[in-house]
Parts: sequence; C-alpha cells; structure tokens
Amino acid sequence: MYSRVVAVIIGLCGLALVVGGGWLIGLGGSWYYALTGLAFLATATLIIQRRVLALWVYAGTIALTLVWSIWEVGLDWWALAPRGDVVVILGVLLALPWAVNALGSGPGSRRNAWFGLVGSIVLSMLIGLAALFIPSNDLSGDLPVRETAVRQVDPVPDGEWHAYGRTALGQRYSPLAQITPDNVANLQVAWTFQTGDVRGDDDPVETTYEVTPLKIGDTVYLCTPHDLVFALDAETGAEKWRFDPQLKQPSSQNTQHLTCRGVSYSDGTTQNPPASPTSPDCMARLFLPTVDARLIALSASTGKVCPGFGGEDGTVDLWSNMPNVVGGSYYSTSPPVVTPDLIIVGGAVNDNVSTTEPSGVIRAFDINTGALVWNWDSRNPDQTAPIADGQSYSENSPNSWSVSSYDPALGLIYIPMGNQPPDQYGANRDENVEKYSSSIVALNAETGKVAWVFQGVHHDLWDMDVPAQPSLLDLTIGGQNVPALVAPTKQGEIFVLNRETGEPILPVAEEPAPQGAVEGDFTAPTQPVSALSFKPEPLRESSMWGATLFDQLACRIEFRSLRYDGRYTPPSKQGSIIYPGNFGAFNWGGVAVDPERQVVFAMPVYLAFTSKLVPRPDSEERVVTQADGPAFNENFGAPYAAKMGAFLSPLGLPCQSPPWGYVAGADLTTGQIIYKHVNGTVQDLSPLPLPLKMGVPGIGGPILTKGGVAFLSGTLDYYARAYDVTTGRQLWQSRLPAGGQATPMSYWSEASQRQFVIVVVGGHGSTGTEAGDSIIAYALPES
Repeated sequence: MYSRVVAVIIGLCGLALVVGGGWLIGLGGSWYYALTGLAFLATATLIIQRRVLALWVYAGTIALTLVWSIWEVGLDWWALAPRGDVVVILGVLLALPWAVNALGSGPGSRRNAWFGLVGSIVLSMLIGLAALFIPSNDLSGDLPVRETAVRQVDPVPDGEWHAYGRTALGQRYSPLAQITPDNVANLQVAWTFQTGDVRGDDDPVETTYEVTPLKIGDTVYLCTPHDLVFALDAETGAEKWRFDPQLKQPSSQNTQHLTCRGVSYSDGTTQNPPASPTSPDCMARLFLPTVDARLIALSASTGKVCPGFGGEDGTVDLWSNMPNVVGGSYYSTSPPVVTPDLIIVGGAVNDNVSTTEPSGVIRAFDINTGALVWNWDSRNPDQTAPIADGQSYSENSPNSWSVSSYDPALGLIYIPMGNQPPDQYGANRDENVEKYSSSIVALNAETGKVAWVFQGVHHDLWDMDVPAQPSLLDLTIGGQNVPALVAPTKQGEIFVLNRETGEPILPVAEEPAPQGAVEGDFTAPTQPVSALSFKPEPLRESSMWGATLFDQLACRIEFRSLRYDGRYTPPSKQGSIIYPGNFGAFNWGGVAVDPERQVVFAMPVYLAFTSKLVPRPDSEERVVTQADGPAFNENFGAPYAAKMGAFLSPLGLPCQSPPWGYVAGADLTTGQIIYKHVNGTVQDLSPLPLPLKMGVPGIGGPILTKGGVAFLSGTLDYYARAYDVTTGRQLWQSRLPAGGQATPMSYWSEASQRQFVIVVVGGHGSTGTEAGDSIIAYALPES
C-alpha cells in the first residue's frame, strides 16, 4: 500500500512537470522539467509494476538533477536547494523499506539498487551542505582609512542632528566616536517612547513611519504619519510637548501616502530680520509639512504655532495657485530646505492616477513671514518671480517628493526630481518635461534660477525618479579638492558630480538601451551609466527561483512569457519585467558618506517588478481598479492604464534568486566597490520564522559615524544592526517590535556623556511589515 502511495505522489508530480515543462519548451525554455517529469512517470509506473528498476531510474534522476543544477548556478546554496528539494525528498520516501521491500524478488539486485538510490541522495546532500558554507554572493575587502580636511559648509555641533541628513549637506554622517567596532556589541536600550499614532482603517496602504528625528540642544524632535510632532528629552525620552495639526485628512481613495520624513529646523539667525519683532519663543522654529498641503511654523521650545508665518495661524497654504485641486492629490512628505532667509518646499503628486495632476512646483517662502519669494515650475522653468494672484502653476509637471540638499557656500540647492505621470507612457511630454524629469536640478537658493541639470534617466518609462537626497562632500581627486555631489538612483547608479557645475567626477557613459515602446511612444536610444554602479546582472531563465521545482517552473514560464531585454526594457501590452523595479536599488533612504574617509556605505536592493500596459477605452472608465477603491495606475487621460507589482511566484515569493538585499561600501575617489555582503534574514517574511540569511530587501537608509560604525534598520526583518564601516561585517543587532523602515540618527547627551542611536519602529505600508509606534534609543551602559 505504501509503495502505491509513493507511486501516486511521484506520478502526479511527474504529470505536473511534463505539462509545465512542455509549456516551457514551447516558449523556448529548458528541457529539464519535462524530461524530469517523464522520469518521474517512468519511476511511478515501475513502482506499480514492482520492478527494482524504479530505484535505478530515480537514482539517475537525482544524479542528473545535481549535475544540471551545478551547471546552471554553481554552488550557490539558495539557488541549488529548490532545484533539488522535491527530487531528494521523494527519493527519501522511495528509499524507505516499505517501498523498497515491495519491489521485485531478487534481494541482491534490490540491495544494489537501494545503495545506488541512497548514494545519489547522500551525494546531493553533501554537496548541498558544502554549498551552504561557501559564500558565493559576497565580495570582501577593506575601505580605505583616510584623514582629510572637511569643508564645513554647514557647521552643526558634533553631538547634534539639525536636519534630515544631520546637516543640509545630507551626508548622514555623525562626527561622534564613542561607539566603536570594539564596544558596539554592548549597546543596550536606553529609552523607548510610544507615539500612539497607529494606522487607522481609513488610512491609505502607504501609511508609514519614515521619519528621521532631529536633536537640538537637549531635545529630540520627530513627526509621525498623521503629522503629530513630538519633543522628547534626549536623555530619558520623556515627552516635553506634542503638537497636533488637526489634519483635514483626505479620503484614502485619493491619498497615496501618509507619512512624514521629518521636520525642518531654523535657529532664527537671518540676514534679513523681519519688520516686526519675532516672539522670543519663536526665534528657533520647526517647520512641519502636512498631508493636507500646509506648511506650519512651530516654536521649537513650546510646540505652539508661531503666528505671522503666512498668517495668524502660522500656516502657509500649499494649495495656493495650484491647478486641479483635489484633496489628497498633492502633499509634502519630506522636510523642506532651510536657508538663513528662506524655507524651500517641494511636494508629491499622485503617481499614475491621471494626466491632470497638480503642479510639482518648488517654492521658496520667507522664513519669517511665509511670503512667496520665488517659484520654480519645471514646465515653465524661466519664470521664477512669484506667481501673480489668480494664475496657476503648470499642471502635471515633474515633482520633487524626496529630500533636497543645500550648499550655503555655493548658494545652491540640489533637487532630486521625479517623473511626469503617467510614468509608463511618455508620448505627450513637452521639451521641459523631457529635460527635467528624473534629474538632479541645481537651483540658485536666492532666486530659484537653474544653475545646472543632470538627468539620470532619459525619457523615463519606469518610475525611476531620483528618489534620495543628494549627499554633498569634498573629494580629493588628483591632489585637488573637488566639491562633489553623490546621487543614488533607483536604477542602481550612484552618480558622483561636481556640485558647482554638474559635470561628472566619476565617468558617466551612455550605453545602448532596449528599444520598442508601445505605439505612439518611443524609448531613448541610450541611458547613462556611472563608473560607480550597483546595476544588477541581467536576469536569465536560470535566475528564476522558487521554494520548489514547481513554483520555480511557473516563474520560468512567466519569465519566458513576459518581455525582458535587460535593464530599461520598456513597458508593453504583453507585460515586461522591470529590473530593478520601481522599488529601486536605492530609494528615499539614500546612502551615507564619510567626508573624511571619502567613502560611501549603501544598502542596494535587487527586486524585479512587472509592468503591463492595459489599453483604456476612454478617459474615465476604470480598467485596473475597483470602483470603490483608489484609482492608482488608472492613468485617466492617457491611452493606457498600468498593472504593476513585484515579480512573484504563485507562492508569493520573488521569482528571482536571492540575495535580494546587501550592504555595500565603495571608494568615492575611484568608484571601486570594495565590499558587498548579503544582509538580512527571512525571519519575518516566511511562514516559518527561521532567521535564514538570504539577503532581504529594505527601505530606509544607513548612517555612518566617525567611530567607524554604520547603523541600519530598514531591512524587512525586524532588526536594528551595526556594521564595521571598514569591512562591512555585521557587529551587533537588536530585535525590534515592528518594521524599522526609517533612517536612524545619532547624537550626544551631555547629561550622561553618552552617544545615542535612535531607531524609529513604525513599519511600512507597502512592504507589509508590522505597524508600530515605537521610538527606541540605544546607548552604551553608563560608566
């Protein structure tokens, strides 16, 4: 009876492999699955016939599977395992006495066949075990240790964190050195604070904690997804005050994102004092951008609104002069840029809803009065004088939803630009849209005039916005001090530019790109590639992955069915693989740079997406969403809607082989990637909570410290981690109560003479990580 059950199981598996394998062969794919399916069917038939030959056939199937697997992927454990797991497990079932004893009558022949089968199983397991200990995906090396003069363009006290990237330079680098590779393992929780701001039933999916707190004096400042602002004691985490903006929260059908990446700070020093005296409490101010399109000025000491900024309510209405006013379709999720006299703010428009979105205009307001000083509209870039009453900015212009940088010495701000909706169809873009989409734009901070523009993607059809704040530092190149800008991008390039001129410091080449957009559209003939590039290796059929032979086969069929010509494969009606996907190799968390060692620490992510264009019958009918839900990706007014998502197997696993996430270090003076280590486990991503180090995606960025330690909490498993900056080796980790998809920060507390590291633990809506509301501070034990 047992042997018949085994025969049925093997036979059914064989039938599935023959059908699926035949389909794959018809698409031009591997013959392995169909041939293995035939071997399974032959084995099942021989078992039913009680012939010992069944053991030899199956032993040969295991041996050939082993040879084929090594030929395809070498000794990469995570790629080998799913190729052999089902085959070996069924072999073990067949090798048990209840099956073997039911075969044939010649004991010698049966014994030899059994040894052959067991030998093939043991050999497979031994090779698999060896592969488990071979680091096939790591690159090892040591970053250089240098001491160089740092150009202090925006001095901030060493123990403080005054802006999203610590300073307006966006380096995400702390000059503190109490925590070192030698003592970081002793870090412990110093305090925890719960904000009480959690996701509601009516909130959009993208309700996320992405905030990086500030630390000024003895106070930590932060905001939450619903734009609550908290001031906490830096030593104890005790609440000093809170501010509730009483959001006029738009419908979740119209709002894509509910997040606040941070507040901005001004110490009140200005070159142009206001005509009327400022309240002493409002000399030092915080500026809060809100999801209902307001910009609010708060006293840093009391949390009260500072009247006179825009009006008695201390508020500037960001809907002013906007076209196409629809609540929830425009908001600012990132902290504005602060100069001595101006507060400069961009904003996000909804992606892929319609061709009539609000404007992506960048505006500069007087830091005291909130009066509009200049505006830069990328579809009308030369008219920077304040717009007249009754006029509107250009609709649907490329926007800047991420964080900008500022160099006070050069008087330039650096804007990471997004794309014009719809992202996947660009036939009707005008000349300025083509010029400024997916670019870094340097603007004169006083006038808003364009100093230079550098485009990261030409004619972007993939939602490859420049997603992250550029990092500014000086590099020593050929013995000369060069003002540099480091810009990580979704497509995996890190462009290193002269921030005075926009010219590349590390070479940028134009490489041929796939052609063949949908009818009416076009693709750029080339795309820029930096000498410092984390672009992924092109996918192949052998790159397809799954937990078993069967979902791996399904991914291979899908791979062969979709269009894929490498990076920058255009979206298609057939469906295209976009790799990296619009999740990005890098996203808003960016990278961290050490201005002394002149190195970069990064968290590259490799996750393929799919993009399918669906013809629209008219401008209003829904074709990819339900009538009672958000209309994201409908692209009303365009010829096509879009179906997009991660490239997943039927089991919901990525179709491409792991690793999907790394930590990496590179030398910014040469562009050489020094190390790249698999990072993160599937503990919080799989049904079995096993801490298997497969390298998982992440979102949120790293920070560096002068002590030689990097910190990161953005991976999709719930850990804060510390790394040796020189080698990239993990030194410490701490379990988190929820997803930590935000960028940490570090500061000094005079009270206990300790360096603290803060991690925000609130989860991220689109990644599905556990939601929370914790702010956790770590420090070494008090002496």
